[in-house]
Amino acid sequence: MSNFWELLPKPFFALAPMEDVTDTVFREIVAGIADPEYLQVLFTEFTSVDGMNHPVGKIRVGERLFVSESERNLLKQKNIRLIAQIWGKRPELYFKIAREITQEYDFDGLDINMGCPVKKVVKNGCCSALIDQPSLAKEIILATKEATHLPVSVKTRTGLKAHNTEEWIATLMETKPAAVILHGRMQKQQSEGLADWDEIAKGAKIRNQHSPETKFIGNGDVISISQGIEYTEKYGVDGIMIGRGIFHNPWFFNPNQQFPDKSEKLKQLLVHTKLFEKNWGDLKNINILKRFYKIYTNDFAGAAGLRALLMEAKTYAEVYQIIHNEQFMD
Repeated sequence: MSNFWELLPKPFFALAPMEDVTDTVFREIVAGIADPEYLQVLFTEFTSVDGMNHPVGKIRVGERLFVSESERNLLKQKNIRLIAQIWGKRPELYFKIAREITQEYDFDGLDINMGCPVKKVVKNGCCSALIDQPSLAKEIILATKEATHLPVSVKTRTGLKAHNTEEWIATLMETKPAAVILHGRMQKQQSEGLADWDEIAKGAKIRNQHSPETKFIGNGDVISISQGIEYTEKYGVDGIMIGRGIFHNPWFFNPNQQFPDKSEKLKQLLVHTKLFEKNWGDLKNINILKRFYKIYTNDFAGAAGLRALLMEAKTYAEVYQIIHNEQFMD
């Protein structure tokens, strides 16, 4: 089995899988402006094994695994790895879908979502709910590993209503995953409060004791590359995963370009929009882009007015017209 995790530098950095965020377009945008020294791993959006098992649903759910040719070429050029993340609760479906993804797609690894805190998902026994179902969690991981030659990782949290880090990570290590990504919050916290890096450090120590070959990645509230490097040393992890921090700064993975000016931000907004239109057209609602427009339209004169206009745009043509308006271009 080829395990790319073993070849990564220490520390390494990854962009977290995020719903309606880390599609092929945004991954290409982030990878395009990243310094490859500081970005080694990307993930797809969450992909349901139940959805992939449905004859009709597979068509729509499969969009989450779409990789454009331009993204593929860019990732190869920069030697950035791409992992498909899957979720569900039935081991037999994990086996089936993991095998299909391995045969039909070209990913570098598979990741199992045992960390999503969304209440309706947890109520259905999936993702974070698996923290309280250790036997089922192990069965899922082993079924996935059996189905593929790709390295299998697990993204999870420290507990549901209370931290259960040491016992939970020890359970995961019994299955010898290629990597574990630990978010330093409990499920009940959702995205509230601060990530507890002392709990992440506990998890890293358990890894050292039970499965030292497993890579251990910390996730939560890291806002810069320098902080990530510091945390790697301080808390004993191999790598750092960035999630919501990318919304504050798409240039996160390029510390030499942390303060892009207005011209660069608007240029990137246009590139992002054109790439989205090219890849998705009318298949996805243009409103998805508006969360990204908020990223690009800040910290320059007239940003608020421009942002307000973009929030009202209903077509790609309107967006292009607004941006090219001489009122906003230098």
